[in-house]
Amino acid sequence: MKAGLIGHGIGQSLTPAMHEAEGRALGFDYTYQRFDTGEAPWSGMSLPDILDHAEASGLAGVNVTHPHKTEVGTYLDHLEGPAQDLNTVNTVVFRDGKRVGHTTDYSGFREAMRRTGVALAGKPVAQFGAGGAGTATSLALLDEGADLSIVDVDLSRAEALVTRLKEVRPTAQVQAVSGSDIELKAMSGAVNATPLGMKSYPGMAFDPANLPDDAWVADIVYFPMNTALLQAARARGLQAFNGGGMALYQAVFAFDLITGHTPDEGRMAECFARLSGQS
Repeated sequence: MKAGLIGHGIGQSLTPAMHEAEGRALGFDYTYQRFDTGEAPWSGMSLPDILDHAEASGLAGVNVTHPHKTEVGTYLDHLEGPAQDLNTVNTVVFRDGKRVGHTTDYSGFREAMRRTGVALAGKPVAQFGAGGAGTATSLALLDEGADLSIVDVDLSRAEALVTRLKEVRPTAQVQAVSGSDIELKAMSGAVNATPLGMKSYPGMAFDPANLPDDAWVADIVYFPMNTALLQAARARGLQAFNGGGMALYQAVFAFDLITGHTPDEGRMAECFARLSGQS
């Protein structure tokens, strides 16, 4: 069985190694390749051409990452559930001559938040970032019942996301707020869904010092695992959750979708910890 990852600058991605290791553990031959659109030969090909090549080469499916998560839906036959709601796809399954898109960003983040044990239903939560990842995490938070305020450096982008969220979840409590107007003291928790905190994007999207003493902070960044934001949150004594949980469950759910085999979650967690330097 074969699968792959389509994205720009994906040389450091842990996804191929995680998928191949779990395939070996389950006893089937599984190869997972990179289609890095920042490097030849894939940089000279369009996204639909890469999808055509992957399907013609017999791949069972592909994961899709930045900057193709929104565009890829145009070239698929059907989008499932939240992927259709938000037109964002990070997993494509080739089956029976059809291309079906899913978002395990949504399911991965939702499962990661469930595992933290923090209360979300009816609680005020701030999310910073309304881009590709923030689109999926915002719907996951709403589906867990959070009262969500979305902040983005581009307020119009946050407003556009809120409009879409209200279309697909008419009863959801969600609003766009400017960075200067957000009242963190009123929040039970806050999520960083921006690239800030990555090695190439140092900094913090917000200051945890402005949150209540019993608040929590979640970061979707996992390179590095212990971001400046999480360090500041822990220094305040707040609960702090890194992006490893979302990354793990993204991979767990994508493996199941692409291969049709149920992975061992604990084993994939151990593999992820080893590859990311946590063990």
